[in-house]
Amino acid sequence: MSIKKVFNYSPNFDSNKRKSKQIKFLIFHYTGMKKESEAIKRLTNIQSEVSSHYLIKKNGDIVVMVPDLYVAWHAGKSFWKSFKSLNKNSIGIEISNPGHEHSYINFSKKQIQSIIYLSKLLIKKYKIKSCNVLGHSDIAPFRKKDPGEKFPWKNLAKFGVGKWHSLSNKILKKNRMKKIDVKEEKNFFKFLFKIGYSKKVLNKKTLVIAFQRRFRQELVNGKIDQECLLISQNLAKKLN
Repeated sequence: MSIKKVFNYSPNFDSNKRKSKQIKFLIFHYTGMKKESEAIKRLTNIQSEVSSHYLIKKNGDIVVMVPDLYVAWHAGKSFWKSFKSLNKNSIGIEISNPGHEHSYINFSKKQIQSIIYLSKLLIKKYKIKSCNVLGHSDIAPFRKKDPGEKFPWKNLAKFGVGKWHSLSNKILKKNRMKKIDVKEEKNFFKFLFKIGYSKKVLNKKTLVIAFQRRFRQELVNGKIDQECLLISQNLAKKLN
């Protein structure tokens, strides 16, 4: 497999170099713009004040924008477990996709190949735990949707890129849309907080949607059911 790496540096990063041991997270984003060229232009424009370490184009090319040991401006206001403002502790990867605002589409096979290739390199190099491979909507669910429910988390987990639950499709379908009681709802959120989602997110539906976009992609409706409860319980045991 031949993957092309190109360099298009962004001026948007902190001037102070960080130590490699500070890098603990890998964060995926989608560009959320109609044209790929516009996204690249924005990420390399000093006036935009946003950037990422890498961008993966539709054809699978990897664009290097900020060196790993410099803090790129991609996460913004964010929380995960005891961490906040995750820019300083993460590497950001943008993936070219118009997103929910502009006819959200499936990620291309070449993009997925490049995501796996690049992620495995970074995970090994910086000893990033699989449970710390996250989406922007995981760490900032109150304002972000990306990389969204079309992002192939289940497939990536097979290659050690992120975590996934171990429940069968049969069990999941059987419990989909089955109601939960008040006690089970409380347990669901306890599991989410154990996984790493922030208690600072006051709108519970927003938190449920973020969880579903990541771990129950077949039905993103903001409603907790028995399927969501089972997945959250399974993950809480696996991720800690």
